[in-house]
Formats: sequence, C-alpha cells, structure tokens
Amino acid sequence: MSRYGHPVEWVEPPLGVALVGRFAVGRGTRYRTHTHPTHQLVWARSGVVTVGVGDTTWVLPPSRALFVPAEVAHTTAGASVADLHSLYLRPKRCPPLWSAPTVLAASPMFAALVGHLSSALPADARSRAEAVLFDVLTPAPVASSELTWPRDDRARRVADALVADPADGRDAAAWAREVGASERTLSRLFVAETGVGFGRWRTRLRVRTALELLAAGTPVTVVGRQVGYRTASAFTAAFRREVGVTPSRCFSS
Repeated sequence: MSRYGHPVEWVEPPLGVALVGRFAVGRGTRYRTHTHPTHQLVWARSGVVTVGVGDTTWVLPPSRALFVPAEVAHTTAGASVADLHSLYLRPKRCPPLWSAPTVLAASPMFAALVGHLSSALPADARSRAEAVLFDVLTPAPVASSELTWPRDDRARRVADALVADPADGRDAAAWAREVGASERTLSRLFVAETGVGFGRWRTRLRVRTALELLAAGTPVTVVGRQVGYRTASAFTAAFRREVGVTPSRCFSS
C-alpha cells in the first residue's frame, strides 16, 4: 500500500498513462486529506461524491468529473452511495493539462472510455484509448458544483445557517441584520471570499443539496420544496442554469 491508502500500482501506473481505480463509497464515507504523485480524475458513475481543496468543495454528479493536479492536497467523500472511479494519470506522459482543480463534463464517450480503460488491454489498444480520453476532456460549461466557504465569521455564520436550512428565504439585508453587519458589507464579503454574490452562493448551495437528495431517489418536486423553491418549474429552471441539464437528466449519463 502507498502512504495515500491505495495500492501502489493504482497511483503509480505500471503501464501507459492512465490507470482506473474503482471504489464503492457509502454516504458519509470520507478519505482524509492526501495527495497523489499522479494527476487524478475523480468521477462517480452513479451517486454523488464531493472533493475538497482548502475552503472549496466540488459536488460531482455523474455528469461531472474533477481534474485534481498531482500533489494537490484534497479530501474525497460520498454525498450518497456512489460508484467512484479515479483515473490516475502520469504527469510526465500526459499532454499539458490544467494547473488547478478543474470541473470537466463527463460525456457518454468519457464514461465509455473509463470503462474500456478499466479492463486489461494490450499496450497498443491502451495507448489509443488514452489518446482519445485526452481528446474528450473538456471543462464543463458551468461550474455550479464549486462552492467556496467564506472565511469572515459573519459571512460564515450565514453560510452555516443556510447549510442547516437551504430553504431559508431571507434576503441579504435580513441576514446582515442577523449577524450584525450592513447589507453592503455582507455582500462584499461573499464576493471577495467566495467569488460570487450572496444570491448566487445560496443558489449553488441549494443545487448542491438538491444533488444529494436526487441521488438518494427523492422526487424532483419534493427536492425543489426542500431547497427553497415554491414550484417544480422554478427549481428546474434554477438547476438547469447552474448545472446545464435538468434534474431528471443529471443522473442519466
């Protein structure tokens, strides 16, 4: 075993560029902070997984994968029961990739290639499949799965309260009064520390919560109400703006 908790051959592929590790992950399962000497592609064929780097967390349904560069410290956890696939990529044998964690679109072609590379292949067949894999690695058009936590105590208190109740509909002015700040100050803190305004941050949190509920089989209409939308159509529209697909299609790839 390596110091990362994986068999050595999974993080140091003996052949080619990519090697696929597959893990059955339970809801709440969490792998402690660790690094790999290889790049990593994190993808769940079914269910939802989360990856954390510093104060930022990515929530990944089957339609999304995350590229984690070599030696970047991260945690991985199951937001639901998930069929987790990790592709370990040798940096010296890869084409130039991204220097920071990057959300990728997990297309049907990507899913098929992961399955193909999971099998025992002759060296020439593996080389061809790996070349196609790199051709289909495409950043996702939206990155709603990314959620950065604010550091300031006032903004963090708001964030923590919304995690406890994503359906809380109070606006920024009401939350500012709750934590003893002006609306302008609270709005500035969210933009400066999370990269998005308060409203967009709350929408991303709601979508993140919705992904976990949808993965557990909760009906779309119920999920929408639980995360703060009065109608299924309003929830579906907000979800599609953030994720790029409707809730019903998010787990169909």
